[in-house]
Amino acid sequence: MTQYVLRRLVFMIPVVILVTVIVFTLLHLTPGDPVRIIAGEEPDPAAMDAVRHELGLDQPLPIQYVAWMSRAVTGDFGRSIRTHQPVLEAIGERVPATLELGLTAIALSIVVALVVGTLSAVRHNSPLDLIATGITLAGVSLPNFFLGLVLILVFGLVFRIAHPGGYVPFGEDPLDNLGRLVLPAITLATASIAANMRQIRSSLLDVFGQDYMRTARAKGLSETRVIVRHALKNGLIPAVTIIGLQVGAVIEGAFITETVFLWPGVGKLAIDSINGRDYPVVQAIVLFSALSFMASTLLVDLLYAWLDPRISYRTAA
Repeated sequence: MTQYVLRRLVFMIPVVILVTVIVFTLLHLTPGDPVRIIAGEEPDPAAMDAVRHELGLDQPLPIQYVAWMSRAVTGDFGRSIRTHQPVLEAIGERVPATLELGLTAIALSIVVALVVGTLSAVRHNSPLDLIATGITLAGVSLPNFFLGLVLILVFGLVFRIAHPGGYVPFGEDPLDNLGRLVLPAITLATASIAANMRQIRSSLLDVFGQDYMRTARAKGLSETRVIVRHALKNGLIPAVTIIGLQVGAVIEGAFITETVFLWPGVGKLAIDSINGRDYPVVQAIVLFSALSFMASTLLVDLLYAWLDPRISYRTAA
């Protein structure tokens, strides 16, 4: 097990390097000059050249990348071009809001998908199964920005039963914080609920036809115990893969949702930084996002061994 984990960690290094090279190159090839954005409408050419030299933007791209990467390895991601705030500090201020929204959405997705997906599989071809299938198709089809705007319009402006946007820290006002969390959490969770529900339903339908399920029923076990102890543990293995990828995609999924609901998280910071050509901030966010993806996939692989003891990492290592 330890050798497998160490090998996976070593394999992450070239992936991280490749991701940073691609992002660094694409950002600097994107039209727009961050120095001109900082300078305003009537910039002084001499002042612009001085700022560009101070930021190191007058150097060739390979030299800029090596300089940035050498600092990033030591934990120094530079300062924001727009606000001059240390990048780690700027991201750290936004992480709690993103984690609150993302983890709430993931928890909502897992609970709803597990309950509805299991009932849909148990009552196959029933009205509940048909309704769940329709909800799955709608959830996968609706993009976040459209669903978010619809929820704001209906529940925030027409019926006025939920806050249309904004953010209040939980420590300042817990009730207001939770009230503002409802709509963005539902928006962010809808697509993953649909995907998880469909996967759980199809996995359980496949498991229900296995011989060990008939054996468990023949022993006189109750249907609830058969489903919980035997069907779910084996049927959740494919679903764990999707859920693990969703955990790693919290930041990416929050980009649009946080922007729509004015939620001050890492996703909104990334959008603002992209619009402002704030290279250091965007590069750091993408790097952390890639690391979160790789960490979540590693945790999923380790979770397989608990769900299915037949999986051995000694042979995989």
